[in-house]
Amino acid sequence: MKQFIYLLRPTRTGMVTEGPTPAEAEIVSQHFAYLTDLTNKGVMILVGRTQNNDEETLGIAIFEAEDETAARRIMENDPAIADGVMSAKLYPYQIALMRK
Repeated sequence: MKQFIYLLRPTRTGMVTEGPTPAEAEIVSQHFAYLTDLTNKGVMILVGRTQNNDEETLGIAIFEAEDETAARRIMENDPAIADGVMSAKLYPYQIALMRK
């Protein structure tokens, strides 16, 4: 398996500066459930977001997939991406060091 990372950014800055709309909140809830499921299945290695609530905020998902096509499918099936609440960019990735 190969490692990948996708970086997520909200498509509407107001979602983090002012708060999400009810529709955005529902999609973000689905996004969290999707990533939780993939974490429980051993696909996701690390998932998180910065704690600043401004235009610089971003999230990351580090995970394993068979190849770039499979990795792109995982990213694009994320409800936040599929429903346009967040944009994402995929990169090949390799963890170099990790604390024990």
